[in-house]
Amino acid sequence: MMALDLEKQLVFYGAYHHNPVNIRIHMIFVPIILITSIQILSNTPTLIPLPEFLQYKYLPLNAGTIQSLIYALGYVLLEPVVGLVCVPTLLGAAAYMNYLTMTYGATATSWSSGIFIVAWIAQFVGHGAYEGRSPALLDNLFQALFLAPLFVFLEYLFMFGYRPELQRRVEAEVQKKIAQLNGGKNK
Repeated sequence: MMALDLEKQLVFYGAYHHNPVNIRIHMIFVPIILITSIQILSNTPTLIPLPEFLQYKYLPLNAGTIQSLIYALGYVLLEPVVGLVCVPTLLGAAAYMNYLTMTYGATATSWSSGIFIVAWIAQFVGHGAYEGRSPALLDNLFQALFLAPLFVFLEYLFMFGYRPELQRRVEAEVQKKIAQLNGGKNK
């Protein structure tokens, strides 16, 4: 199943994110999109009530917290080591975004919404001006919304030497995929 095949997902993502400037844009703005979406979704009420002894003030099971839990579980399934590192990051982000929502309400959401929009615009500029092709969002919505943060985190880890053999295999397959997308011509 391709959805849980990390290497195939990385190849697909890499074919749409190969220009160094576009990669850097994504490394900055994908985490911002994720965090602001958690804050925006934290405005929902608790969707799954928990017994009092399982409740934590800043992690009510609203849509923002549930989004973080789904991402964390999915990342652990795709890449257990990296996924386990992402779990506290995602839950910490959810707790802080819930805190901001509880403390500042609509002001926090207004700021998050504006930042969210600017971050998406930056992504599209990166694809149009530097990558020269439409974003993967148009071909694979699941990947654009769910997997992009994991891929960005892996980009950072690759910079520090994490799993170089995986990075080499993916890069070789990305080159083939780009050639295929370009109709056999190198760009």
